[in-house]
Amino acid sequence: MICDKRPEQLKMESALWTRGAVMLFIEQEYAFRLSIRAVGDYLKRWGFTPKKPIKRAYEQRSESVKQWIDQEYLAIEKRAKAEGGEIHWGDETALVNTDVRGRSYAPKGQAPVTMAVRGTRQKLSMISTVTNQGKASWMIIDGAFNHEKLIEFFEALVADGKRAGKKVFLILDNLGVHHCKPVKAWLVEHQADIEVFYLPSYSPELNLDERLNADLKHVISTRVPVRTKAKLHAAAKNHMAFIETHPERVKSYFQDPRVKYAA
Repeated sequence: MICDKRPEQLKMESALWTRGAVMLFIEQEYAFRLSIRAVGDYLKRWGFTPKKPIKRAYEQRSESVKQWIDQEYLAIEKRAKAEGGEIHWGDETALVNTDVRGRSYAPKGQAPVTMAVRGTRQKLSMISTVTNQGKASWMIIDGAFNHEKLIEFFEALVADGKRAGKKVFLILDNLGVHHCKPVKAWLVEHQADIEVFYLPSYSPELNLDERLNADLKHVISTRVPVRTKAKLHAAAKNHMAFIETHPERVKSYFQDPRVKYAA
């Protein structure tokens, strides 16, 4: 049984291909009803296993994604190689001290309890980049992320690039702040040192820096929640310093099948 449709394209209430959804699909398409257990047995026999789904925006255009991978990224890669440049993948993220993730063991029949911070919620922002050589650059921001912070980060990337004798080829998503007039004006003045390129709209899964963000958030969210912004900052700084000194960890982000074209 092969179905290239999504559950919502059929007469189904489920958003996921669960055993119940597959059972309903078989009933709709073949007028034959199987039990949940039988469906599970068939799926296992066919080599299907339950997996966490990849989120993808309805607005995303698959043809634009393919064109970007097959044409635009290859052009960026070719130019960077010809000009002795370095490709960076950049992104911003928010860090909060109330985010608790993962699972915890407990006796059967008893739900595990974790202590969460509520009255002292703290938040930081971070902008970072990664390269397929295993390099990570980052800046933690206390307060709102804006074009001034973005330009400050650009300046740090350019300074680092000059020390290494490399022009920066930076790939970002399509946030409004990336396209605002002050940022565009600054980039025109510094185009000999840095150029910015943009991913297709609604395609965050193409951004390699998303893997770094997930890495950082996983580490922070699995620790005992911190109560102060200073401790949140310290926790983020410590892990980012660790990532910065472990290039193999950064290189592993590029092994995701969805983005191996950039490895």
